[in-house]
Amino acid sequence: MKINTKVELGIVALADIAIHSEEGKAVRSSDIAQRQNISHKYLEQILLILRQGKFVRSHKGIHGGYHLSRPANKILLCDILNTLDNNILANMYEKNDEQPDGIRASVNNCLWSNLNSYMRQFIEKMTLEDLIKEYKQGLAEEQNYMYYI
Repeated sequence: MKINTKVELGIVALADIAIHSEEGKAVRSSDIAQRQNISHKYLEQILLILRQGKFVRSHKGIHGGYHLSRPANKILLCDILNTLDNNILANMYEKNDEQPDGIRASVNNCLWSNLNSYMRQFIEKMTLEDLIKEYKQGLAEEQNYMYYI
């Protein structure tokens, strides 16, 4: 599966906002861009889409920035994917009136339809909070390593 950069960076930006706004402070887009090594201009375009999708709220002013519009455990990955690129979870032949036949139909029914179904089931259960927990667990494991010279 090929995920475009906009989707990947949108998920990264949402996770960054969730992690850095835990104390109630708004997260500035310039800080996200710097921490995640993302072009600020491109990040602003992604944040606009996420704001229109009602994943984040923006606040202007000296203490302005972004907050999640709802808790991370209420933000499903399938909703993020559909907002940033509605083709990811679409079936191969959903948009096309021309349905395959013969072996191509069997391959579609047996392989691609099932794969798409499994992926949807997985994504519909995963939340932004799940990703953040994975990230924090990785950080904790990194800090527990002892290096001896």
